[in-house]
Amino acid sequence: MKIHEYQAKGLMKKYGIPVEIGVAVSDLSEAASAIAKVQELSKSQAVVVKAQIHAGGRGKGGGVKYSPTTEEALENCNKIMGMTLITPQTTAEGQLVKKLFITQAIDIDKEFYLAITLDRATNSPVIIASAEGGVEIEEVAEKSPEKIFKQPIDIRFGLHGFQVANVVKALGITGASARQASRLITNLYKCYEETDASIAEINPLVLTKDGEVLALDAKFNFDDSALFRHKDIAELRDLDEEDPDEVEAAQHHLSFVNLDGNVGCMVNGAGLAMATMDIIKLKGGEPANFLDVGGSANPETVKAAFKIILRDPKVKAILINIFGGIVRCDRIANGVIDALAELDLNVPVVVRLQGTNAEEAKEILAKADVDLIAATDLDEAASKVVNAAQGN
Repeated sequence: MKIHEYQAKGLMKKYGIPVEIGVAVSDLSEAASAIAKVQELSKSQAVVVKAQIHAGGRGKGGGVKYSPTTEEALENCNKIMGMTLITPQTTAEGQLVKKLFITQAIDIDKEFYLAITLDRATNSPVIIASAEGGVEIEEVAEKSPEKIFKQPIDIRFGLHGFQVANVVKALGITGASARQASRLITNLYKCYEETDASIAEINPLVLTKDGEVLALDAKFNFDDSALFRHKDIAELRDLDEEDPDEVEAAQHHLSFVNLDGNVGCMVNGAGLAMATMDIIKLKGGEPANFLDVGGSANPETVKAAFKIILRDPKVKAILINIFGGIVRCDRIANGVIDALAELDLNVPVVVRLQGTNAEEAKEILAKADVDLIAATDLDEAASKVVNAAQGN
C-alpha cells in the first residue's frame, strides 16, 4: 500500500524526522486559508504547491510549483488541482490530481537521496544513500553507480551507530548538520521497522542554507500483509489512486495486476502465474495481466475474474491454466461454464486443467454447450492462446 507525501510526512513527524511546514488541501475552497496558514507559520510569503498522487517525478510533469506570492500560489493551486498529471512513474493516461500539499519554500544548499528498503538478495534491510538527490535514483544507478552507497542491516542486531556514521560520511554531511542527519537516519529506520514498511524514501533530503537537515519529500510503501497490525496506516489508503480493477479483484480475494499485453491470464498460484506469463512471452505473446485465483477459487470467483479480465479492451484471448492441488479442477470448470454462459464472451478461451479432479473437469467441459479451446499441457496451451490472440 502506498500513501501520499503529506501523509508520509505526518508519519515522519511522529518519529521525530524534521519536515517542512505544510497543509493538505482536498478542495480549492481550502486553498486560500492553507496558504495563509503556511505563510504565517513559516514567516514567509513564498510557498510551494505540490500535487498529491502516488507517483514520483511530479515536478517534471508540472505538478510542483514554487509560488513567491499569495496570488501566484492561488493561481498554481487552480492550475494543478484537477489536472491530469503525467510523470515517468504514471501510466500514459496520467493521474487525476485530487489533493494538494501547500508547503513552505526552503532555501536549499544541497540535495541528497536517502531510502531504506528490503534487499531481496540478502533478505535484510538496506539503507541506500547518495549525494545525488532530487533526481531519479534509477538514472544515477545507471549512469553513476559509484555514487550510490548501500549499508546492509542485520535484522538480528538492528541499526548500529557506526552504520549510521557510514551513511552520513557517504552523504558528505559534516559538523552539527552531521549530528542532525544521524538522528534523522536513526529515526527513519525505527519508523521503517515499526510500521512494516517495504520502502521509506526521502528524495530529496536537503541541507538548508542555515545548516538544517530535513525531508523535503517523502514516500512510503507498506506490506499489505502486515496492515492488520497498523489500522491507523490502513486508514490512510486512497482508493482513488489505485487501479479500480485491482481494488475489485482484492474484494473477491483475487491477486490481480494489469499489464500491457493482449493475452488474459487466469491461473492459480503466484509461481504458476509467473511461469504462465513467461511461456506466453516465449511463444511470442504478451500477457495482459497477472491473475492468481488462489487456493479457494469457486464458480463465483472465476466469474469475477472473467469480468475483470474482459474489462481490458486490449485482451484478444484468455488462457485459463489451473493446477488442481487445493483448488479442485471440477469447481473451476463449473465456474468457466457459468461465466461463458452469462458473460457472452467474444474472445477465444483456452483451458488447461491438471491435478485434482482434472478428468471430471474435462468431462464437465466436454459435455457443456460452451465454445472453448482445450489443451493438455502448458506448452500447448500457450501456443494455442498466442495463436488465438493473433487471430489465427
